[in-house]
Order: sequence, then C-alpha cells, then structure tokens
Amino acid sequence: MKHAHRLNRLPPYPFARWSDRIAAVRKRGQDVIRLDVGNPDLPPPDEVITALTAAARRPDQHGYSHYRGTSALRVAIADYYARRFDVTLDPETEVLPLLGSKEGIVHLAIACLDPGDGVLVPTPGYAPYRVGAILAGAQVHWMPLCAEDGFRPDLEAMPASVVDQARLMWLNYPHNPTGATVDLTFLTQAVAFARRHHLLLCHDAPYCDVTYDGYVAPSVMQVEGATEVAVEFNSLSKTFNMAGWRVGMAVGNSDALAALAQVESNVYSGMFLPLQDAAVQALSVAPEWIAARNAIYRRRITTVVEGLTQAGITARFPLATPYVWGTLPPGSISTSEEFAVTLLEQTGVALAPGSFFGPGGEGAVRISVTAPDARIAEAMARLLTVLS
Repeated sequence: MKHAHRLNRLPPYPFARWSDRIAAVRKRGQDVIRLDVGNPDLPPPDEVITALTAAARRPDQHGYSHYRGTSALRVAIADYYARRFDVTLDPETEVLPLLGSKEGIVHLAIACLDPGDGVLVPTPGYAPYRVGAILAGAQVHWMPLCAEDGFRPDLEAMPASVVDQARLMWLNYPHNPTGATVDLTFLTQAVAFARRHHLLLCHDAPYCDVTYDGYVAPSVMQVEGATEVAVEFNSLSKTFNMAGWRVGMAVGNSDALAALAQVESNVYSGMFLPLQDAAVQALSVAPEWIAARNAIYRRRITTVVEGLTQAGITARFPLATPYVWGTLPPGSISTSEEFAVTLLEQTGVALAPGSFFGPGGEGAVRISVTAPDARIAEAMARLLTVLS
C-alpha cells in the first residue's frame, strides 16, 4: 500500500517503539521496572471517580456532546484559572476543552501553519511540538536549551532569518523532560518577544501543579495582554493522575482557539459527557490532595537522585514535574539510547533516552517517579549493579 509522503518526514513516535522493545524484553521473562513514561501509578481523587460513575448511570449522558465541551466544563476551567492564577478568561471564547492536550498541540499546528512556515521548538522538548509542524508541512527550527541557562532559550540569540519565518513558538514550563522552571518575568519577556515578531506563543503547562519545596509555577496568562498573542495548554493527566482519561484544555487567544476548534470539530465528535462531569469535579479538588500527592513524588525523587549520584550520573533535584534529568558520565556509551537499551537488557530498568526529546537531549536520560516506592528503590539498586 502506498503511504502519504508526509510520513517520510514523520519518524515513529519514540515512546511507541520503546514500548515495543520493552514488550520484547518482558516476553523473554525479564521483570521490567518502567521509569520511562510519566504514567501516574496513583489513582485520581475518589470524588472524581464517583462523579464519573454517577454520570455514566444517567440515561441522558450517552449521546453526543457539544463540540466545544459543556458550558459547565468551560466555566470550571475558567474558575480554575481565576483561583489558581488570578486570571479572568471568557469561558465562551477563551477556553476550549480537549480530548487530551497532546492531540490539541498537534491540531493547533494543523490549524495555524502552512507548508514552509517555521516553528520554534525547544530541545530537549516534548516530541508533539515538532510532530504537529511536520504534519502541517512546516519547518522545525530548534531552540537549544542548555543546563547553564537553566534550560531556558536565549530568545534574542535566535537568527533573524529564522524568527522572521516562524509563526509559532513553543515553550513548556515546568519543563518536560528536565524539570526546569521559570518565573513570571521570563514569561513576560517571551510574550513581548512574540508580540514583537508576530508569533503565536504556545505555552504547554501540564505540570504546573506538580511542584515541590514551595515553588509556585506561573501561567503565561498572568502576563498583561497575553491573550492577544498566546495560548496555553493544560491537562488533568498529571495534576489529578488522570492520564488515561484524556482530558485537556487550551486557553487564551480566541482566534487561535477558534481555528483549533475548527480542526477538532472535524476530527472528533465531542468528549464523553460523564468524563466532562468528572473533569468539573477534578478542577475543584482541594489543594491539600495535590500537596499530599506531590509529597509522595518528592520522596521518590530523593531516592532517584541519590541512586543516580551513586551510579555516577549527574542529576539535580527538580522544583517541579515527576521527572529527574540525569546527565550520563563522559565516555559511558556513545548515545543515550544505547545506554538505555543496555540498561534495559541487563537489568530490566526502563529509562527514557534523552534523544527522544530532540537533539538537545543527547547525553542524558529522563527518569519518571510514577512507580511505587519499592519499585523505584529496586530500580536504583539494579542500576548500581552495572554502573557502580
């Protein structure tokens, strides 16, 4: 069968092929500890599950929903932004529920980009930022993120020719995969940069509530005038342990959201109504629940950082995200994927190669703490058997 030419530019999704490799190792009888994906092992709040099951028992909840989500969900998202960030959003025009923020990220590129347009994509960074550009026929221009700069792009160092071609710029803080954070001053500078260069600033913020040690992550929507040039993606996946539920949101610039909704309505027929009721409940969960869950992640991160340090892998304690970014020792193995493959084959510990996050991730690995404490401790012990 003939495949579309666009697939020639679209590599297999790295975590899909990595899952195939893990399945092959398991088939040989190896006990695999998966620390490669940010797949929460803990359940959502009880009241969210109760809301889902109660709604699912109602006979009027099984038909099509509105393409832009229920009014109740849009209002709940706006209320969350008002409570969490002191930001006012119009639920009718500046809020769009999504069947997962990943899908929305890709569809925004399809909605806003033409072949030949440019996209500024951070590296290391989340793969769908470049996937959307590729599917739209646009050009990916990497924005290198360096540890010395706190994994923040030097926006003023971008070549003028690249910036002039660009239509979108992606930022993501708290940052996947490094756990880096920014303050509102940086986001203010990014909004000013986007305005100056006629860019749509796309800020991906699904880890804004997975934070530690008093750090409070800002929203780009807190910047004055941000809705004129920016959209922000968010998700219930990491905040409320609802990754498989596929409930996300985009907020901000009404024109960009209208374009995104045009694509979404042609692809999807709306979100299951009981899921929307459950999402409304999740967005009102007490912050104490989030704090208690974050304390569990923090404890696990301590175990990982100590284990990596003993193994000769440089790692710092992040202020946010469920991830630890580890820099491999010089001369260990030629690539991060080769390192991860060797570790998986010899110990059954699955880490994410840094190269999965673009060329800027080479030489590092990402470790997720979304596994039980005992399994994480065992993984670090196995790591030491081959690296100590």
